[in-house]
Amino acid sequence: MKLGMIGLGKMGANMSVRLISGDHVVVGNARHAESVNRVVEKGAIGAYSLDELVQELTPPRIIWLMIPAGDPVDKTIQALLPKLEPGDIIIDGGNSNYKDTVRRAAMLKESSIHLVDVGTSGGVWGLTEGYCMMIGGEEEVVKNLRPIFETLAPAPDKGWGYVGPNGAGHLVKMIHNGIEYGLMEAYAEGFAILKQKEDFNLDLHQIAEIWRYGSVIRSWLLDLTAEALVKDPELRDIEPFVSDSGEGRWTVFEAIDQNVAAPIITLALLQRLRSRDKESFSDRVLAVMRQQFGGHAVKRRE
Repeated sequence: MKLGMIGLGKMGANMSVRLISGDHVVVGNARHAESVNRVVEKGAIGAYSLDELVQELTPPRIIWLMIPAGDPVDKTIQALLPKLEPGDIIIDGGNSNYKDTVRRAAMLKESSIHLVDVGTSGGVWGLTEGYCMMIGGEEEVVKNLRPIFETLAPAPDKGWGYVGPNGAGHLVKMIHNGIEYGLMEAYAEGFAILKQKEDFNLDLHQIAEIWRYGSVIRSWLLDLTAEALVKDPELRDIEPFVSDSGEGRWTVFEAIDQNVAAPIITLALLQRLRSRDKESFSDRVLAVMRQQFGGHAVKRRE
């Protein structure tokens, strides 16, 4: 099967390589020629413009977008649309908001272009471990794309599946990432408590390794944490600044919209926001209030 891949960052490039190794023909396109050249060296066909990409593909064309959510997706679809024909398929494998996906699918349907949303998890490890894919769209279209998903997944029958109409794939991935926020926060807090117990002189890497086997909290996240701790047990080179790429926020918004209590995911998101507040004006306000009502001492900056 021949398909185009737009967006050749680390994850997109690794997906391209995995597809090539599965005997698929990949036509790669990216903003920078260097990115295209790298996948060409791995066996892909290089397309240095959208026109080249479309010309290299045989109708019905399959074009997989692996680009940042939001405006970049809209602009790329708008640029592609005049070049495509009825029956062509656009796959959005990024972390788009599912509401945007529903809107885009309706717009593309007017031109008889199919949109498939593939919430994709696996990160840079997907090349060797396979990718988890949560797929939304028209069921018959998804069935025809089965060879692609079987190649990218951890196994042909594991780690991927059709979950519902357009938007469902990105919704499931959004909630997946919200859960991830909560899991990560729980591990981080647990290790922070252990580190603070200085009189026991605990080896955090050793504890992580113990938990990895037989424990009910063993997981891939714990595996990765153990690997990080063996390299730098004190994590002194890491700034305590945690970004978020949107899915956690959207999960919290969705929970509110659906009247579902999600305190763990919500607090995990708030903790990420807190990590960026180096000045912490709110904490200074708290300190001065305690001083005002109770005469408690405050620490002054030197």
